Amino acid sequence: MSRTKSFIYNSLTAALLQIFTFIAGFIVPRIILAFYGSEINGLVTSITQFIAYFNLVEAGLAGAAVYALYKPLADEDHKSINAVLSATNRFYILSGYIFVALTLGLALIYPAFVKTTELSPFSVGALVLILGVSGALEFFTMAKYRVLLTADQKLYVLSLASIVAIVLNTVIIAVMAYSGASIVILRFVALFSVFARSLILYIYVRLNYKYIDYKETPNNEALNKRWDALYLQILGAIHTGAPVIIATIFTSLQMVSVYSIFHMVVAGVSGIVSIFTSGLSASFGDVIARNEQSILQKAYQEFELMFYALISWAFSCTMVLIMPFIKLYTAGINDVNYNIPLIGFLFTLNGLLFSLKTPQGMLVISAGLFRETRLQVTIQGLIAVVGSVIFVQFLGLAGILIGSILSNIYRDIDLLFYIPHKLTKLKVRTSFYRMLRVFICFGLTCWPFVQFIHIDCHNFLEWTGWAVITAIYALLVVVIVNYLLDRRVFMNVMGRFKSLTRKRSVT
Repeated sequence: MSRTKSFIYNSLTAALLQIFTFIAGFIVPRIILAFYGSEINGLVTSITQFIAYFNLVEAGLAGAAVYALYKPLADEDHKSINAVLSATNRFYILSGYIFVALTLGLALIYPAFVKTTELSPFSVGALVLILGVSGALEFFTMAKYRVLLTADQKLYVLSLASIVAIVLNTVIIAVMAYSGASIVILRFVALFSVFARSLILYIYVRLNYKYIDYKETPNNEALNKRWDALYLQILGAIHTGAPVIIATIFTSLQMVSVYSIFHMVVAGVSGIVSIFTSGLSASFGDVIARNEQSILQKAYQEFELMFYALISWAFSCTMVLIMPFIKLYTAGINDVNYNIPLIGFLFTLNGLLFSLKTPQGMLVISAGLFRETRLQVTIQGLIAVVGSVIFVQFLGLAGILIGSILSNIYRDIDLLFYIPHKLTKLKVRTSFYRMLRVFICFGLTCWPFVQFIHIDCHNFLEWTGWAVITAIYALLVVVIVNYLLDRRVFMNVMGRFKSLTRKRSVT
């Protein structure tokens, strides 16, 4: 299958996955808020984030294994593929046992330092164990399949399996909540969706990769980048997960719930944006492995322009629409105030700055530059954590977000210079001007709504109408600005889409 066709399949199924994730991401928290309250919602968010840190015991295997598989998959070297997968599987099983031990430890410790009036310490511990089961299944069953399918540019299989799991999970949670089940029983029954996803991937790999043999002599040396990948993974987890942990320690479970609702919106937008990067890391990894420099430069420039145009549009719309949405979404929830425009602004800005480095960050993964970027990621993590801990003392949730914003600004600037020097050999100012255009589009889109137009919606139908108007206006701004200021690459991107459309219509 060609890279372009793989990109289309991966993008379409990733789009479906993000749509389902987006919808479920709004339905499930609303159900939890309505039936169990903000404190339980904050508790589940907090536990989930603590458990997410335990995934670090995989020792960077995912990134290292995917990178190690690029070349043997390109060469169709089945023996080498099996050797890498055999080593990967062994490490994942060992990591799984460590993960289980850590989860058991958290189940004993967590109830002692988190105060909640809604559940007994025993129930809190049980909830920790239940939420940890899905992570354990990742190590013992799914991980080895996920690594293979990711490296082979078949993310569409992972996406379809995840869609089935999301639908099942959402239906189970809705039914159990409406039937009056406790949050512990609800989460226990919802585990069925995780088992279903694992079964689908197992069947697919057995049918389509008959040559796979996990008993092949393991090639442990092929995973020698795992410790460097682990280091970046740890720092990345600290950067993305620290806000919830810091909020748990320095604020309250109710404020964790506030954070989670705003994060839900921005994460949903980021998820939609990520549709257009699904599978591209493997595609660029293949190009880099083949040393096709001219193809890398051309493809990267087109992707960079397209992606920056996309986030300009997406986060401009988010800035305009986030607070009207939050007001409607939390209507009737009175145990804590969710109407905080400053938090909406900071969340959107942080999401934009985080996404700004995606094109460059993707190439770091594609080229396996884990060791080479350890220092920069360390500085980014330190800025996020230290900044958040300092500012939260005075500004609460806003202080946590300011710490994240400062860290993302640093990393955006760092990668702006690093990737052209190390990989693409393109001019730094070209990417800088494209970044600048993101903020130009952002400002031009938001300005009328700040100065002249006040959106006040009484229901989601009204909000949808405003969303359509905002999206059309933002799209016009983005297209015009990019056409005027980067016409050649813009037209190349349009030409590529037209070519794909003609090919599909012919077939």
